[in-house]
Amino acid sequence: MSKTISYTAEHAKSTWRVYLTLTKPKVVALMLLTALVGMCLAVPGALPVSESLFGLTGIGLMAGSAAAFNHLIDRRIDAIMARTYKRPLPSGDVNVVSVFVFATSIGVFGFGLLYAFVNPLTAWLTFASLLGYAVIYTMYLKRATPQNIVIAGIAGAMPPLLGWTAVTGELHANAWLLVMIIFIWTPPHFWALAIHRKDDYAKANIPMLPVTHGVEYTKTSILLYTVLLTLVCLLPALVGMSGTVYWVGATCLSLGFIGYAWKLKFNPDKQTAIATFKFSIYHLMLLFVLLLVDHYLI
Repeated sequence: MSKTISYTAEHAKSTWRVYLTLTKPKVVALMLLTALVGMCLAVPGALPVSESLFGLTGIGLMAGSAAAFNHLIDRRIDAIMARTYKRPLPSGDVNVVSVFVFATSIGVFGFGLLYAFVNPLTAWLTFASLLGYAVIYTMYLKRATPQNIVIAGIAGAMPPLLGWTAVTGELHANAWLLVMIIFIWTPPHFWALAIHRKDDYAKANIPMLPVTHGVEYTKTSILLYTVLLTLVCLLPALVGMSGTVYWVGATCLSLGFIGYAWKLKFNPDKQTAIATFKFSIYHLMLLFVLLLVDHYLI
């Protein structure tokens, strides 16, 4: 009996981990950080507790739903690629119907929370982001054009705006500025990974930029985007959203990103592309932390 109970508990724990993996928790966590910063920058004082908690929960659930639908739609591609063949669907840890039910359930629940306890604007904007990533990007753009990540980047860049609307109920130019930062950050972030996994994408017949235009062209594009990103990251300071702490920190982070891109272009080794990809994650995370720190120091 004790062995049976132990097995059941272990199986339940394993299943829980599988479904958590489907939501891409690390990606969602970064999105929620940017949403939280959007909330904090939207109001001068303390955050409204109810809108903030329900807002982050609803946004997180719908982001997890989009990720699970991505797993579902890309399951055949994932089975081919070395980076993804161990994901829950290709490995057989979970079946298609279960993933569809799970993705739909948490998506509907997240939408309901946002609509009922936050505001309809945030609910519909989050739903549009889900469709943009799970349907427009994953089902069409990813397979249609090497500019897939550029065009669809707006879906992944929305969390700061969603956080802003969750606590204010309205759109604001400053929120769109935060969206612009992530929108410009996304191509060099993802193209660095695409260079590292170029053979995988070619094998799966996915027209990522390194596959269609070559690695050198992609490296040049990454470098140019990091320069553009540096300028865009200065805008919060220029429009008065942030002050010296953010300005200095953002400049240092952006110069670091340019440094990685420069090395990738002119003096790379086998690990430079993946190192650039990893640095880009820290770049965005620390950039939004700086926005938060600067906001409360002023």
